[in-house]
Amino acid sequence: MKKSLFLYLFIIAVLMNLFTYKYFTGKEKSMQATEEKSEGSVKNDSLKIADLENKLYEANVFSLEYNDRAMNYLNQNDINAFTEKVKQALLAYNDDKEGNKYTDQTKMGEQKFIINKVKLLNHRWIIANYSNGELWGEVLLKYFINEDQTVSFEVMNSYLYSKELN
Repeated sequence: MKKSLFLYLFIIAVLMNLFTYKYFTGKEKSMQATEEKSEGSVKNDSLKIADLENKLYEANVFSLEYNDRAMNYLNQNDINAFTEKVKQALLAYNDDKEGNKYTDQTKMGEQKFIINKVKLLNHRWIIANYSNGELWGEVLLKYFINEDQTVSFEVMNSYLYSKELN
């Protein structure tokens, strides 16, 4: 009887070891598969991030903030304050009752043309879009910082989209 009890205990111990071994090897394989899947998604995410960084760089190639030569030419300590100063000087002309004269458009009916968005391309050029609520256009401007630190503008070219495109 004692022999059969030890035999049963031995069989139970072997079965427990077998099940434990099976459980931990399955868990390890599952963890490896999860790790490989997450590494693949990290690689995909890093590729997506790199692609977005490249697109952002391409979008900002013509931007004063990323143009070292233009910033050196301007010799400004705070480029953000400078950019804001130039933008506000241009947008101040929106208050004119005839509209912003730097859109290169005359008032049509009741609606005047005003500048909506402004982007400083470098130390000399600005691109802006404008509208009167119905028609939209874009303008390329030169800007100058005068000796009294005021900003003056000159229209280089403007384009008003036809009504069918709006």
